[in-house]
Amino acid sequence: MDKFKIEGGKALNGEVTISGAKNAALPILLCTMLTDEKIVLKNVPDLRDVNTSFKLLEILGKKCTKIEDGVFAVEGAVTSNVAPYDLVKTMRASIMALGPLTAFLGESSVSLPGGCAIGARPVDLHIKGLQSMGAQIELNEGYIHAVAPAGGRLRGAEILMEKVSVTGTENLMMAAALAEGTTVIANAAREPEIVDLADCLRMMGAKVTGDGSDKIVIEGVKKLHGGEHSIVADRIEAGTYLIAGMATRGRVICRNTKPDDLDPVLAKLRLAGAYVEIDGNSILLDMTNRRIKPVDIITAPHPGFPTDMQAQFTVLNALAEGESKVTETIFENRFMHIPELNRMGAQIKIAGNTAFISGRPMLKGAQVMATDLRASASLVIAGLVAQGTTIVDRIYHMDRGYEHIERKVRGLGGSIERIKGNV
Repeated sequence: MDKFKIEGGKALNGEVTISGAKNAALPILLCTMLTDEKIVLKNVPDLRDVNTSFKLLEILGKKCTKIEDGVFAVEGAVTSNVAPYDLVKTMRASIMALGPLTAFLGESSVSLPGGCAIGARPVDLHIKGLQSMGAQIELNEGYIHAVAPAGGRLRGAEILMEKVSVTGTENLMMAAALAEGTTVIANAAREPEIVDLADCLRMMGAKVTGDGSDKIVIEGVKKLHGGEHSIVADRIEAGTYLIAGMATRGRVICRNTKPDDLDPVLAKLRLAGAYVEIDGNSILLDMTNRRIKPVDIITAPHPGFPTDMQAQFTVLNALAEGESKVTETIFENRFMHIPELNRMGAQIKIAGNTAFISGRPMLKGAQVMATDLRASASLVIAGLVAQGTTIVDRIYHMDRGYEHIERKVRGLGGSIERIKGNV
């Protein structure tokens, strides 16, 4: 497996261009199954999960063509209704094939998903929502088999999400776009990636309102068409580089961002002592000659503090002057990076779903292992700060969500090298 070798102690300084959002690109790629017309997608990040999504689309019958870096055309009708285990096992987002496949073909078989091991992310919300829309669901040999009502079209329904779920909301939005009648999704997720999917669906001719709120209304149509859409900037990638700049006491400018999507993160960074300035679609963070202050964090669905930024901010608190606590309310296993940070000299104790942190002025390089995507990012940040050499193992997690991270970190003055294979 590939590893990162990081030489710490250098402040990150300079500019970095933020890529398209992984968490927006995946559902938008899958929503192309709702039409047989050509859709051109721009600002598509070069990531392992994105490439897996293209493979899945091609297995299902679509034609995917790269026009230039970050620009792809997806066209043709889906002809297969089976999303196979070999692909789905590597990416939890594959469950979102269930809604559009069932809506377009009237029937689908999607393998139960894999992905990061950060806790239970059950698919029951997806299944219950489709059942409300008239689908017959069977679980058989590791596959979810869904069949639309007689006539092949799902029916509009009023759906109350028992728990806020981003992928559940997205799956049902796509299914409802071609359903007969009106669907109301209550207690819907409000994340910016939901809004980006809604924008793409509207471009295709769907009738979607209320996205960005907790009540989304979709009036089903018989047919969707092609068009062009640009993926929204990745707020988690932007937040990660801002925290890396802050942790190393540097000065970083993130270009091609959507600052409003980062409001809860920017507020915490300011409280932690950073100078933050917004100029159009750029965010400047300056930590030169400033001290890191401890800040308590409680993760929550948007517009709260994002769980995908928790691990990175934990590193910041580990370097702060004082005590802090981080409470994780979304995923129960999302503290697996903490034992690795403690190997580097951090002082963090876990009690239930809260990490209690005693800040230290410095971390030390060590050999550590990534356990999920955002844990990977936290360990890279820790390595960039630490004295000496840090080896981060199992970085295939990071390749799922950060485009060209070595190139971008080196462009900011950091020392990071990918070690291939078992070296």
